Amino acid sequence: MTDGAWGVGVDSGGSGMRVALTGTDAGPDTAGRLAPLSSKEPVRTGARGIDAGHFTEQLVPMARELLQQAGGGRIAAVAIGAAGMATLGDDLRAELPAALHQALGTSRLVLAADAVSAYAGALGDRPGAVVAAGTGMIAIGTDLTGWHRADGWGHLLGDCGGGAWIGRAGLDAAMRAFDGRARGSKALLARAEELFGPAPALPGQLYPRTNRPAMLASFAPEVGRCAPEDPVAEAILRDAARHIAEAAAAVCPAPDAVGRGDRPEVALTGGLFKLGDVLLRPVRAELAEHLRHVRLVPAAGDPLDGAVRIAAAVAADRLRLPLDARMLTLHREYDS
Repeated sequence: MTDGAWGVGVDSGGSGMRVALTGTDAGPDTAGRLAPLSSKEPVRTGARGIDAGHFTEQLVPMARELLQQAGGGRIAAVAIGAAGMATLGDDLRAELPAALHQALGTSRLVLAADAVSAYAGALGDRPGAVVAAGTGMIAIGTDLTGWHRADGWGHLLGDCGGGAWIGRAGLDAAMRAFDGRARGSKALLARAEELFGPAPALPGQLYPRTNRPAMLASFAPEVGRCAPEDPVAEAILRDAARHIAEAAAAVCPAPDAVGRGDRPEVALTGGLFKLGDVLLRPVRAELAEHLRHVRLVPAAGDPLDGAVRIAAAVAADRLRLPLDARMLTLHREYDS
């Protein structure tokens, strides 16, 4: 780096924290980024939301180690994408700016919902929409003047089309087959009993668990494996694709908000799409039906890539993504 300045990108979620270092003159491809470090322990959540103290305890040692690997310098900006930031991020917004300034010397901190960092990783700072689907499902879009979101309300209220939703629908079809009810699937029943044991014992396994969404989502790949030969599993994935496309349509900017002669872009990101063509084919078909004015493009990167991009942009005073009190906040009170 010419001036010894670095940006730190952070992706924090249910499986732990990942931290990467990048040069502050890195372009959209995040050139100059070092290999990330990771923690397998998720940040604790308490009465005030995401625990800022625990977050700092995890982040600071990894950031310092990366800086040492890079040969030293200064951290000009930190960008954090965190699951739950929009609704559980008050403690982070109140405590992290001072804590990271003291520990790392950074004067610029961006706190973003994980959907925003997923957007930045997939599309950068171009207008459009991104569907992020794993255990849950959320769609987020922007015309670069504001953010629009759809779903992401958790497995009890929404996340329609996400991994837990697909897994639950698959297990419902399995239990229907066990009972002899309509719309049951013997193939899914066999897979459920192979994974979880006898069908009557499944409620006792599922309901007491604190990680019910993850357990439900663990069955989504089985629905994908059964779909080519099982019409019930295939129909579940078609329904999931419809929900995904409807969410994307709800947040995607209109063509006149993007620029004359251009079309908004839509990208898909997240582990759910690793199911492959068995899900991607119906999703593409539904998007073509609901969003004929868009271009479906591959996601350029993941949420950590997005956090890295945001950090580099903030350090260079070229952030184009819109700020929002819940979705994307910039803290610069320690700037000289």
